[in-house]
Amino acid sequence: MPEPDLEAPPTATLPDLPTPIPAIPAPPPSHQLPSGIDTSNPSVAVSPIAVTASTALGGNTAPKTIDGDPASRWESAHQDDQWIQFDFGAKAAIGSMKLTWENAYGKEYSIRVSDDEQTWYQLRHVAGAKGGSEEYLNLNSNVRYVRIHGVKRATQYGYSLFEVSFKSPGSDNTLVAKVTPSLTPFPANGDQLAPPSAQQPPLEGIQFSLPDGTLVTRYAQVGRSRHGRERGEEWNEIGYGPNDTVDAAGNPVDKGPGAYLNFVAQYFDGRSWGVEIIDDSRVAGVTKPTLKVNQYFQQAQKAGGHSFFRAVDRPGVTGFGWMSPGQLLNPSLYQMDAAVCAVQPKPPEGRLANASGLNDGCSVSLDNYPGHSELSPDANGVLAPNGRSVPARALKIGDVIEVTMSFFSTPEAMAAAGNKGTGHRYYTNELTYVVGSGLRPQYGVQPRLMNAMLPEETWQGGLGSISYDYADNSEFMFQQPHNHIGMQNMQRFLDGRRWFHTNMRTGDHNETGNERNQAAVGLQGDHFTAETCFKCHHNNGRGMAPLVVNQRLDTMVVRTAQSDGSGRQLPHPAYGAVVQMNAKPSSSAVRTDWGTAVRVAGFDVKSVTLADGTTVQLSKPKLAFDGPTPDVYSLRSAQPVIGMGLLEAIPDADIIARVRNAADADGVKGTANYVYDPETGSVRLGRFGWKASKATLRHQTALAALQDLSVTSPIYPNRDCLFGPANCKTGKVEPGISEETLTLLTRYVALLGVPAQRSVVSGFPKGVAPLAYLDVNPTQIAAGSKVFDAAKCSGCHVREMTTGTGSELAEVRTQKIRPYTDLLLHDMGPELADNLIEGQATGSMWRTSALWGIGYTEYVAGQDFKVGYLHDSRARSLTEAILWHGGEATTSRQSFEQLGTQDREALLSFLKSL
Repeated sequence: MPEPDLEAPPTATLPDLPTPIPAIPAPPPSHQLPSGIDTSNPSVAVSPIAVTASTALGGNTAPKTIDGDPASRWESAHQDDQWIQFDFGAKAAIGSMKLTWENAYGKEYSIRVSDDEQTWYQLRHVAGAKGGSEEYLNLNSNVRYVRIHGVKRATQYGYSLFEVSFKSPGSDNTLVAKVTPSLTPFPANGDQLAPPSAQQPPLEGIQFSLPDGTLVTRYAQVGRSRHGRERGEEWNEIGYGPNDTVDAAGNPVDKGPGAYLNFVAQYFDGRSWGVEIIDDSRVAGVTKPTLKVNQYFQQAQKAGGHSFFRAVDRPGVTGFGWMSPGQLLNPSLYQMDAAVCAVQPKPPEGRLANASGLNDGCSVSLDNYPGHSELSPDANGVLAPNGRSVPARALKIGDVIEVTMSFFSTPEAMAAAGNKGTGHRYYTNELTYVVGSGLRPQYGVQPRLMNAMLPEETWQGGLGSISYDYADNSEFMFQQPHNHIGMQNMQRFLDGRRWFHTNMRTGDHNETGNERNQAAVGLQGDHFTAETCFKCHHNNGRGMAPLVVNQRLDTMVVRTAQSDGSGRQLPHPAYGAVVQMNAKPSSSAVRTDWGTAVRVAGFDVKSVTLADGTTVQLSKPKLAFDGPTPDVYSLRSAQPVIGMGLLEAIPDADIIARVRNAADADGVKGTANYVYDPETGSVRLGRFGWKASKATLRHQTALAALQDLSVTSPIYPNRDCLFGPANCKTGKVEPGISEETLTLLTRYVALLGVPAQRSVVSGFPKGVAPLAYLDVNPTQIAAGSKVFDAAKCSGCHVREMTTGTGSELAEVRTQKIRPYTDLLLHDMGPELADNLIEGQATGSMWRTSALWGIGYTEYVAGQDFKVGYLHDSRARSLTEAILWHGGEATTSRQSFEQLGTQDREALLSFLKSL
C-alpha cells in the first residue's frame, strides 16, 4: 500500500519586535488634551499649515500628503531613517490621524509630537505595519508639531505616503468610559465553601474488567503525518545506513523536525477513531493469552493497517518497521482494494458489543510474541542478528507491545461520511500496551529505541503522561491529549482544539489546510488583545517575554484597576479589568489603533553575586501605556495549559489541608483563595490564574474569552462584564460562543496531557546524536532532586498529589500526579508585588506555579520565540526566576545563592528534566 502524503508541520507566526532604539518619553500633561474638553460631538478635520520632510525625491514632496489628491504622494530617500513633519502653526487639539500608504510603506515607525521642534515625545510606536490605510485614534494630543519618523522600510524604496489627515477629538475617535465600574466581590473566607458535587459516571470509561477478569482498554487515535521515530535527519546504526544526525566531525546536526506530533489538515473532521483491546491474560486458567482488537472509525475503512511489535531485529529499520500485523478475523479482506470495514457503533459502557469480543471480519487478534532474529554485538558494538532465531512464543503478562493503527479510508468513503479535505490515509500514534495492565507511557531503549514502559516516578501527569518524543517535535509537546484518552473524548478534544486555534473575528484556523470555522465569524468585539487563544498560549506554552523597548505586550495580559474613595479596587473606568490592546479594522478595511496598547518603556536592572562568584543580572520590564495610565496594573504572562484537568480534579480538602495559620520555621505559610462561582454564587476554592482567582476551568475559559478575545459566553453575556459583575446582570446579551463551544474549549484544556519527566537515558543508537532535550544525566538529575528538597523548594512546589473521582473525565480520575505546586497563595515579597488585590491574594501574593513541563519551556516555544518566567516573564532563565523569589521563599532563595557550582547545576538539571 503506498505511503500517505506527508503533512508538513505548520509554520509559526512570530510577533513583530521593534528595532532596538533609545526610548523616547511619552507626552507630558502640557502636550495632552486639557481636562474637560468636550468630546461628545463627532470629530472635524484639523489641517496643518505646513508639511516638511527629511528628503523628497523628484516632484514627490511632503505637501502632497495634504493636497487632497489621492494620486499624489511624498517619497523619501531610499533610507530607513527618514521623517515627515506636520506643523499646525500653534497648539492644536488632535484626536486622530489617518495615513494612506503607497506600496512602499513604513514597516516600522514612531509617531512623535513637539511644541518646539527640539524636544520630541512619542505618541505611538508601530512595528510590523502592513501598509494600506492606517488610522490612529484617541491621540489625546495638544501640540503644534506631529512627526512620522521612519525606522524600517517595507521595501527597498523610500517611504511613500499618498495622504495624511487629522481630526479633532470627538465621539468617534476618543476612548471614553461607557459604564460605571462595579466591585468584583470575594468571600472573606471559606466558611461557606460549597460541598463537592455528587459523583457522576464519567463521560466515557477508558478501562474496565469483565466478571471473569478480562481486561478491556478503550482509547482513541487521530491521524498523524509520519512515524514516531522519524526526525528531520536520517539516522541508522553504524554500518547499516546513513546517519545525518552528525557531520563528518561527529558534531550534532539539526535538519529540522519530523512530522509526528503535529495535527494533519482537517484533523477535527472525522480523523479520529476508537480502539478497543480485550485482554484475557488475567482470566483464571488462561495459559496462552489473546488480545482481541476492535476499531471504531467514523467512516468505512480498508482492512488492515494495524501493527504490533517493532522490528528491532533489523538494524536497517529504524524509523519504523513492524513484526506482526496480528490476525485479521477474515484474512481475505486484506485483498480488497475498497473500504470494506463498515462503521461500527461505539460499544456500550462497561460491556462488550459482541460476546465473542470480535465485532466483524475486520477485527484482529494477537496471541503470540513473534519469532525474530537473536541479537549480539557486532564489530561496532551494534546489536545485530547473529544468525540464530528466537522462536515465536505465547504472550504473557507483562509483555511490552508497541501498537500502532492506521487510517486507511478512501475518498469515496470520506465523502459519504461528510468529511472534508483531501486526506484519507494517515499514520497515527505509536503506543505501548503492557499485557495484563493496559496503555503505559513509553520511552526508547536499546536496540534502536525499542519501546519500553517509563518508570512510574516519571509519570508527572499520571498514567496519561505523554511519552518521550523522538521525532524532534518538541514544539507540539504541550498540545497532546492524555496518552490514554477515551474513544469519544479524542473527538471532543479535537473539536475544542479547533476553537482554541480559531480567529474569533474571521473564523480562520491558524494552521493551513483547515476550513474556516463559520460559527466563529464575527464573534469578536471591537477591542481585544488576541484573535486566538493560541496567540498568548504560544504552542500551548507561554507568551513572548518583554525583550526590547517599544515592544507591544499583546501576547500577554495587563490587568488594570482604579481605587475608589474607600481604597477598594474597581475595574478601570476606561479599560475595565484588562487592557484590550488591539482593534478590528473599520468597515472600509482601515486598520485602526485606539491607543490602548501597553509597551515596554525600559528595564530596571540589578545584579546578584552567587557564592561561587557567578554574577547574574536581573531585569524587570517597565511599562508605558499609549492611553491613560491606571492607578494599579499588573503585567501577566500566559501560563502553559497542560495538565489543567488534573489540577481541577484534586479534591478541595487536599489543597486546604496544606494551609497554615502561621508561618513555619522557614517562613512558609500558604493561604487558600476563595471566590464566588460566577454562575451560582456559591463559594468555591480558587485554584486557577496567577492569584488563584478562578475556581474552575469553565470559569477560567469563559473569563479568558471575554478579557483576552473580547468574546462573550453564557457566563459573561456582554462585554460590559469587563467592568464588574453589576454590568453582567443587566439582561444585555451580545452574540458569543455557545454553551456547546464553551464546553468544548473547557474539555480541550482539561484533556491536555503532561509530558513525562525526562530523567532516564534513552537508547539512541551508536553514533546517532541524541535530541537535546532527551540527552540527560540521571545521576545529576537525582542529585538535583535532593538539592530541591534540601533548599525547601518542595515546601510550596509540592511534588505529589492524587486526584479525586469527581471529574467528568475518567482520564484524570485517581491519578498520582507530580505537578510541583500546592495551588496555594504565598507572599513572595515586595519585588514581585503588583499591588493588585484579588480576594485573599494581596499585591505580593501569588499562587504557586506548577513546575511540570518547565524544562520544555524553550523547546516548546521554538528557536525564535523568546519566553520568560514568573508572572510578568521578567526572568530570562530559571536561575533568574529563583533569584527573584522573596517573602515566604526567602530561605529557599538564600539556600540557592549559597550553593556551590556543582549543586546549582544539578538543581537546574533537575528542573529542566521536569
